[in-house]
Parts: sequence; C-alpha cells; structure tokens
Amino acid sequence: MFKEKLGIIGAGNMASAIIKGVLGAGLVEPQHIYIYDTDPQKKIQLIKDTAVLGAENNNDLMQKCSVIIMAVKPDVLDGLLGNIEKDITDQHLLISIAAGVSSDYIREKIGDKCAVIRVMPNAPVTVGEGMSVINKDHTLDEEKEEIVKSIFSSMGRVEEADEKYFDGITAISGSSPAYVYMFIEALADGGVKMGLDKDQAYRLAAQSVLGAAKMVLEQGEHPAVLKDKVCSPGGTTIEAIYTLERRGFRGAIMEAVEDCALKAGRLKQKG
Repeated sequence: MFKEKLGIIGAGNMASAIIKGVLGAGLVEPQHIYIYDTDPQKKIQLIKDTAVLGAENNNDLMQKCSVIIMAVKPDVLDGLLGNIEKDITDQHLLISIAAGVSSDYIREKIGDKCAVIRVMPNAPVTVGEGMSVINKDHTLDEEKEEIVKSIFSSMGRVEEADEKYFDGITAISGSSPAYVYMFIEALADGGVKMGLDKDQAYRLAAQSVLGAAKMVLEQGEHPAVLKDKVCSPGGTTIEAIYTLERRGFRGAIMEAVEDCALKAGRLKQKG
C-alpha cells in the first residue's frame, strides 16, 4: 500500500479497471482515490460501483491527489493539460495512458513541472489479465517508478520498453486483442460450420486460446516448439497448419502489425 492519494481523470472502462485493480490488490483505500469525469453520470456510476470519492472538477482533483492517472482519449489530452497546468506542482506524478502522445510532449505542455510517465495498457486489464508497457526512458525516482509498476501489475503483467518502440507495442499488445477476438470468432464459426452449438463453439475457442497463451508464458518454450508438439505426422493438426500457411496466415498477421504501427506513427506526427 502506498500513502499517496490517487486521482483518476476519466471514468471509462480503463479507469474502472485501474480502480478495481488497485483496490483488489490492497494498494490504496477507496477513500484515498478521487475521480472526475466531464460526464457526471459516468462519474456517479463509478463512485457507486467502487465506493471511491468524486472530485468537483479536475482542479479540485489535482489539489487533493499527488498521483494522477490521465485515463482520457488522446484528442482531449491537450485541453486537459491546459486545464490542470496551473495546479501542477513538483510533488505530482502524471501517468498518461493516451495512445500516440509522448511523455516529452506532455512535459513540454506542462512546462516540465513534475514527473511524467507514459503507460500503454490493453483491454484485458478489465479482467485482470492485461499487458501494460511502461516507458523505461523516464526520469522517475525509484519510489515513483514502483508506484506505477504496482498500479498496473494489479491488473496483469507489466513490461518496460524505450518509448521509441511504442508504435510497435501499440500493434503487438495495445491493438492485438482485436485480432485475437477475430481469431476466436473465426474458430467458433468454423465449429458452427461443422455442426457445433454456437455458444459452445465460442467457449471451446476462447478457452483454447487462453490455455495456449498460458503455456507460452509459463512453460518458457518457443511457440514453434509448442506447435510442433501438437502436430502428429500425417495428422489432423498439420493438415490445418498447412492450410493456414498456404493462405498466408502468418504473413497477414505480420503485415497487420506493421500497418497498425505505421498508423500509430502517423497519428503521433499529426498530433
């Protein structure tokens, strides 16, 4: 448990996941968490769901809390920074989860008044199985860095990477749940085509993806080795693998990752 009060700007899915994660891990008491959102109904509902406290506005939240998570969309971040800049002190820690907005840009906007770090979580943080990446080229002291890691570790796994690689990370972990959902849907549709009940087909596909991912993370073997263990000579699995290879399965995924990363770079430059 850390002693600082936590302020969260935004009351969407990410904010909800963060609050539930830190409360579940016992990092912060609910009375030490303040939230604000321009949508009063979203703020009221999140307060009702989690028993945290509401701030009157962003400025009130900044004055009450020293650790601030900006859980807002990139297109509103500029306005937010302009709004809170006058309330920032050297005691604050600003954590941004806005895609495509660099920590250097944020520091410049606020006049480098406080510690700033960028984190890229993904959608599975909402079920405690997220992948969050922290930019390691930061200037945080050890205590503040540990606060950031503990917050996002409460919702899944945490990795560090140089911020220059964040466009690729957007494509691999930030956006990839959408690709996986498409894969699960396609697997299930294949099952339905073969006569399976639709709901059962989705359960079979989703659990198989979950289990396969867990084996990669926990057994430490290369995915190709694990794949080969499932493929018996002349068997059913190698027949499916052959079809996927013939259809350009891996190449399509690699191209999708590249296109996603390039798009992230263009958005960054535009911003």
